[in-house]
Parts: sequence; structure tokens; C-alpha cells
Amino acid sequence: MKFKLLGLCLICIGLQHCSQTKKTGMTNAGFYTINDYASVKKIDAHIHINTNDTAYMNQAREDNFRYITINLDDVNEPPPMEVQQGFSLHQTHAFPNSIAYATTFSVRHFNEIGWKDQAIAYLKNSFEQGAVGVKIYKVIGMTLKDTTGKMVMIDDPRFDPVIDFIIQNNVTVLGHLGEPKNCWMPVDSMTINGDKNYFSENPLYHMYLHPEMPSYEQQIVARDHMLERHPNLRFVGAHLGSLEWSVDELAKRLDKFPNMAVDMAARISHLEYLSRENWQKVHDFLIKYQDRLLYATDLGAEPNTNVEDFKKSAHEMRIKDWEFFVTSDEMTTKQFDGSFKGLHLPKSVINKIYRENAEKWYPGIRKWQNQ
Repeated sequence: MKFKLLGLCLICIGLQHCSQTKKTGMTNAGFYTINDYASVKKIDAHIHINTNDTAYMNQAREDNFRYITINLDDVNEPPPMEVQQGFSLHQTHAFPNSIAYATTFSVRHFNEIGWKDQAIAYLKNSFEQGAVGVKIYKVIGMTLKDTTGKMVMIDDPRFDPVIDFIIQNNVTVLGHLGEPKNCWMPVDSMTINGDKNYFSENPLYHMYLHPEMPSYEQQIVARDHMLERHPNLRFVGAHLGSLEWSVDELAKRLDKFPNMAVDMAARISHLEYLSRENWQKVHDFLIKYQDRLLYATDLGAEPNTNVEDFKKSAHEMRIKDWEFFVTSDEMTTKQFDGSFKGLHLPKSVINKIYRENAEKWYPGIRKWQNQ
């Protein structure tokens, strides 16, 4: 009888401990909690710091983040890439162990003699100044035209020498090619409120309004064709590789292209939306492809950005992202109706998504590892 009573007592103590664990957010050693957020080293692999103000890096330190700031070239989205590079170099010189940058190349003079040499010269200069990546932007495939008025896609052979130069220098390409599938839908049919807002405010890039332009499928095919032609290119598909609407379609590309990874910039809400529909599928996808996924936000800071507003919104966004990935909490978002559950990923997976994969796919930042 004494042994039975002892056993019952131990069970009661165990149940009480489980109840307290649930209330306090404590879990076993294999998982992080909300309370671990500030203590874990993290990298935001896609952000735009277009200012010399260093307060943004101070905020990053508070949240234990390091950054890769991304340059791009689009006449419709100032400042010019040369100005962006100036901001990037200012920040990387001030915080060499906390921020790196990805350069880009211009297609403003694509149809002129000497464009290729100009693009390569700019890249060479950027690599000498420490650029760890090269952004290829959606203007290729969405606004760039040749002399006949035909849209130029990324698999155009004229890009081959530039891509080959990047490969020769062992630098990663970050490709924002195409847009989310919502881009080809009417606004009221889009799945995510962020997409509704962006394309309402940027009709130039709302392809539903431009049926004469290349389709969503043509954008993806051109990107895939480029990767087939350059199997040695280390490639990170920005924004879940513009395949945010289906983890099955994204998995097909990751299986086909071993040198491809994707960042999550501005697309975590799409993963949340998919997890609302099929939690297990999204969870299992992140487990299976844990070596190919990079945490990123696509946050941006300009000279006129209110620093305190930025710090507040950035912190709140990242805490919600952390909750989605590390807990099993029931959650809601402003991006769509309904609730979804956190993915509760193991520590080992979180460490890869939040830091180790950025160090792997952008080798130039490995100097951070022991800092």
C-alpha cells in the first residue's frame, strides 16, 4: 500500500510539474521558449538599412540579431544602388561583426554596348569591399525590355557572363524573381493583407492589371531555367522563392536544385496561412528542409524613418515570428482571418533557420561565428 501511495504521489507531482511547465512556458531541453528569444544569436538575412543612422544596429543588438542588408536597383524604388551601397559600407565599417551587405548590378543600360563590362566592374568593386551576395531584382522579368519591346527574362543568355563572374568569385545570388502568386490575382482574391496593401499601392507591379506581361508560371520557368544552366551557382530565392503559396511546389525546386535555398523575407505570413490549412504539412516541410531555409523580414529603414517606431515594430514582428516557430501556441495575425498554431520546432532546427543557414549560404559572414 505504501508503494502504491508513493507511486500516486509521484504521478501527482509529475502532473503538477507539467501544469506549471505549461503555465510558465518552460519546456524540455530540446525546444526554445518565448523567454529564450533575446539570449539566442540570430541573423535577419534580408533587410534594407538605407541610412547612416546607427540606431538600427543598436536595436539589433537588443534583440540579439545580426543583419544582411540588401541593395537593389530599380528606378521606381529610390535611392539608386550606388547610394544604397554607400549606406551599406557606412554600416559595415561601423559594425563589421554585426552587419554585412549584398550588392547588385544595374540593368539601366542593358541594351547598350558595354553593359556587361559595366555590370562586372561594379560587382568586382563590390566584392573587393566585402559584399557577401548579389541581389537580382524583379525588374528582370517585370519591367526590363529589349530594343524590340520584348520583356527580358532572367534566363536570357546575355546574363550568363555576369552570373559566371559571380560564380567564379564564390558569391551567393539572392534572387527576387517574380512575385507572390497573389500578384496575378484581383486584390479582393488575395490571401494575405500585406499583398493586398502592397499591390494596391504599387499598380506597376500588380500583374493582374497587366495581362500582356509574362505570367506567374513564365517567371518561375525562367528562374528554373537559369538555375539549370548554372548548376554551380549558390542561389537563395528571396521571399520563399516566389513559391510561397505551396510548400509542395517549393519542395520540388529544393529537390531539383541542391544549390538553392530560400529566405522567408515578408513571407512568414504565408507559412502561417498554409499552416492554418494544414499544420502537419508545413511543420514537416520545415523539418525536412531545415538546411535550406533562412529567417528574414524584409524590414526597411530610410533617412526619414522614425527610429523609435521602427524599433517597436521590428521587435514586435520578430517576437511574433519567434512564437510561431518555437511554440505550439494558438495564434492570430492581422494578415488573414482565423487562427493557426505555432510550429514548435526543435532547437536544432531553429538554430539553423535563424543563424546557421545564413552562415552556410553566405560564406562571407562566417567571420561572425566566433564573435
